[in-house]
Amino acid sequence: MTVAPLKVARWPCMRALAAPTRSAGPHGARAGGATRHGPDGGLRMARRTWLVHAARALLATPALVGGVGRVHAGAQIEEPLSDAVRHALRAAVEQLDPPEPVFDSAAQRVDYLRWLAQMSWRLRRRQPELQARTDFLQTVWYESRRAGLDTALVLGLIEVESGFRKYAISRAGARGYMQVMPFWTRLIGDGDADKLFHLQTNLRYGCVILRHYLDRERGDLFLALGRYNGSRGRAEYPNAVFAARRRWQWPLAER
Repeated sequence: MTVAPLKVARWPCMRALAAPTRSAGPHGARAGGATRHGPDGGLRMARRTWLVHAARALLATPALVGGVGRVHAGAQIEEPLSDAVRHALRAAVEQLDPPEPVFDSAAQRVDYLRWLAQMSWRLRRRQPELQARTDFLQTVWYESRRAGLDTALVLGLIEVESGFRKYAISRAGARGYMQVMPFWTRLIGDGDADKLFHLQTNLRYGCVILRHYLDRERGDLFLALGRYNGSRGRAEYPNAVFAARRRWQWPLAER
């Protein structure tokens, strides 16, 4: 489900400000009328008050906390799962091993370190703290490859879903970097939806769910992405993820 454009008129604080206020100001002036500073003083005061409330309303909107930008909130649809699929998915999300990359050769390790340096540079404005950025990228690398997914694709999905915001919550209730719906913790986890704000838990669930959808769609990434977002068959979301993936591609890391 795509986050709807902002409609300020829906917010109570905006509706309250639609009519002139009649309360007295600090100098006994009414916000809806003239003040001793001139006939437009009340209008300026009302405008300042409106801006303050508008800023507070924006900060209180979960989809916008952490930055401004168009994101597509995740809204996976709860569907019946066979016992075999449920057990397989449950096993896949359990036992979070430390996300330590393992390499077969020194050349692979060099490739990884180059990838990490380049991705860290690209991500620096969204995640300024170096250690947090490194932990995030290392976990994305580990979880994407554990699930057999393209790492650049997962980074692109995270960009589109949450804008790299760890505590993002969509209007549908999806949580975290990969906007996982809480019902998944009931279906294949321990039922604790708060764990979806944990870095590795969120990425583990997100990657396992995307892998599940990809298998269900017989390798059709377009349909799998649509199913992940709850918009199967529509092009807007898959195209947004494909465009974002191009910003995170690094050929050395895919050898």
